[in-house]
Amino acid sequence: MAQVRYIVHDVDQAVAFYRDRLGFELVQQFGPAMAIVAREDLKLWLAGPQASAAKPMPDGAQPVPGGWSRIVVTVDDLEAMVGVLRGDGVGFRNEILIGPGGRQILCEDPSGNPIELFEPA
Repeated sequence: MAQVRYIVHDVDQAVAFYRDRLGFELVQQFGPAMAIVAREDLKLWLAGPQASAAKPMPDGAQPVPGGWSRIVVTVDDLEAMVGVLRGDGVGFRNEILIGPGGRQILCEDPSGNPIELFEPA
């Protein structure tokens, strides 16, 4: 099973987003510091400001949400999923793109972490 860690601003808000919008289930939560959610064969670790993963590095660099590395969530009907998420106020970084393997779009969780929604060709 793949495991990925995302730094988030608010663990409860992130859990609600992944559970209610993208179909993840809550596996375990450690108060406001961290939670683990799962979907199919992916476990996503959501680390809040109190988590050890959010502590500054020796050089002072602070781990923050965002960036371009991302998880990919495969969906059956990309346009329907985008419509629901947009209706719920979820932000997107782009419009649907068509590539050789299918169609994709990048939405953001409440902390600004990207999620690629992908519909295979």
